[in-house]
Amino acid sequence: MRQNGRVASLKDQLKADLTASMKARQETTTSTLRMVLSAVMNAEVAGDSVKVLSDDQVLDILRAEVKKRNESAEIYEGAGRAEAAQTERAEAAIIESYLPAAMSDEELGKIVAEEVATATASGVTGGKAMGAVVKAVRARAGASADGAKIAALVKSALG
Repeated sequence: MRQNGRVASLKDQLKADLTASMKARQETTTSTLRMVLSAVMNAEVAGDSVKVLSDDQVLDILRAEVKKRNESAEIYEGAGRAEAAQTERAEAAIIESYLPAAMSDEELGKIVAEEVATATASGVTGGKAMGAVVKAVRARAGASADGAKIAALVKSALG
């Protein structure tokens, strides 16, 4: 992400893309980016003082927004409202385009297996192993893996 020779923050990129989508009259993209920027700004002013969020914190907000859209789409589908579900999925796809590529299941499984082996070799078992392994996998996988998926894989590997 470069703007005028400098690396732009994710929030700056979102703002620039919002402007571009408004000029191109892309209504879905415009409304989605407005909602996302609103969520970012709300997070910045939450609490006692105003703070500037790091790109990692903005990514966390984006992940939460995608999760909300996916959950809403499932609810709409269950209620027989396919058009509303389709809108939610379109918004989720727009937001996902700003997230780093997700790690493949095979890569994540390999990391989980290595960390489980490390934990069992050091004698850690049970609930303590679960917490330690999840923490180690999250550290290695970074932002490219879903926390719920990590926890499920670790639980089945230890299980």
